[in-house]
Amino acid sequence: MGRLLGLDYGTKRVGVAISDSSRLIASPYAVLEAGAALPALEEILAAEEVDAFVVGLPLSLSGEEGASAAAARSFGREVAEATGLEVVFVDERFTTKVAEDTLIAGGVRRAKRRDIRDKMAATVMLQGHLDSLR
Repeated sequence: MGRLLGLDYGTKRVGVAISDSSRLIASPYAVLEAGAALPALEEILAAEEVDAFVVGLPLSLSGEEGASAAAARSFGREVAEATGLEVVFVDERFTTKVAEDTLIAGGVRRAKRRDIRDKMAATVMLQGHLDSLR
């Protein structure tokens, strides 16, 4: 069984997290510039044994999809077409907040948090998905 790659899509940056090969633990991997994400993902695929992607959907509090969720779905379709791998969409509500709170509790300074928040949010989202699979 290969790894899962979690993607927290944003218009400027894409946070990336990766699971272990047993799909139990998610770890932060990278933050990509949104415009260069597809070529960067192909490089990641060449370096890692990835079977599928998990893309976060930023739903509203009521669970409805808005413009951000539509953009994430569009990005997910592009990833699937470019790589030929399955893309699973999951609810990512509150992942950025959880990541930010975790970084603050860990004493990470504001400037450093900005650099790693997106990959931490992808990690929170991917770990939630992995936990739901068990």
